[in-house]
Amino acid sequence: MTTLPLDGIRVIDFTQVMLGPCCTQVLADYGAEVIKIEKVKIGDLSRWSLGSDPDGLNNPVFCSLNRNKKSLALDLKDASARNTVQALLETADVVVNNFRPGVMERMGFGYEDLKKINPRLIYAVGTGFGLTGPYQHKGGQDVLAQAVSGVMRRKSDNSHPTSIYATPLADYSAGMHLVQGILLALLQRDKTGEGQQVAVSLYNSMIAMQMQEGTTHLMRQKDLNWGAFPLTGVFETTDSAIVMVGAFKPNPLRDICEALEIEDLSQYPHYKDFDAQMARRPELQAIFRDNFAKNSTAHWIERLEAVDILCAPVRSLPEALRDEQTIINKMILEAGETAAGPIRLIGSPIDMSAAQVSVRFAPPQLGQHNEEILASLSGLQGDAA
Repeated sequence: MTTLPLDGIRVIDFTQVMLGPCCTQVLADYGAEVIKIEKVKIGDLSRWSLGSDPDGLNNPVFCSLNRNKKSLALDLKDASARNTVQALLETADVVVNNFRPGVMERMGFGYEDLKKINPRLIYAVGTGFGLTGPYQHKGGQDVLAQAVSGVMRRKSDNSHPTSIYATPLADYSAGMHLVQGILLALLQRDKTGEGQQVAVSLYNSMIAMQMQEGTTHLMRQKDLNWGAFPLTGVFETTDSAIVMVGAFKPNPLRDICEALEIEDLSQYPHYKDFDAQMARRPELQAIFRDNFAKNSTAHWIERLEAVDILCAPVRSLPEALRDEQTIINKMILEAGETAAGPIRLIGSPIDMSAAQVSVRFAPPQLGQHNEEILASLSGLQGDAA
């Protein structure tokens, strides 16, 4: 059997929805034993994200975030259930939650409580806005973080309406930052023997994502917008759309014009360099739109690549999932069959030659591992007695 990097690491997972579960799924994929604590009868809220799955058993949203985990369903209002969790925490390496500040403390599972019983514990927290400050108790959610952090206001074209980005950027980014923090804390524990608290927030992750733009504003009071560069854009073709990035070359405009089979606009003074092109961006973009509309996406991809201009077709997600590159990259995993059909999941973007991700456990049914986990605790308690 392949040894995975996190074999032997036990994670107690209080998380739900996306920020926390996408973090703990990475830990589970790479060998950690992840015990997911869920509410009895209800479970993780993502079990109920789609109305088309009324029993919540095989909800694609839940399945996408919870493979390779074990589910322990408990009523944490009950003292015996809290005692069970405390016994697990005494044996854990990591505990993860994405509640608002104060929730874990009210249950007796705050960092200060737990480090007394398990000084080696890594206590990982994901919040909306941070553990302190004026927004600490504000409900955190991906769309709110997009809005408050400035991400939602950023557009490649100011004529476009301000809108919500359709993929949860903040949840995924914060989840991956939480993975990084946990791994760093585990490495530090190897040196010091002590655990620590690790915290991330949706808000901080969105600010961090804008590191280039933010630093440019802080140092030069200028706006940096890669999507608004004059030779970059999305253009409709006769059958679809193409995205082009005219950059990283001495004279990309000349090469674009060659591909489009039009005169070399870079010969004109008002298009001679980047600043001149930025000043006349609407004109250039209109010229590009008119010409790209005359032929197919495949035609223009071939023409642009022949002169080494970066470009790609603009595709739908189903098209991307069918792509041969997606299959070769092992980005689709099979996790068994259910009455509703096969469980097919998005794989890990990390490719390790000696630690390949596989589905060791399908996304668990609610409370599926109660008997196994409780029996293991009874054995430990018996040994101690």
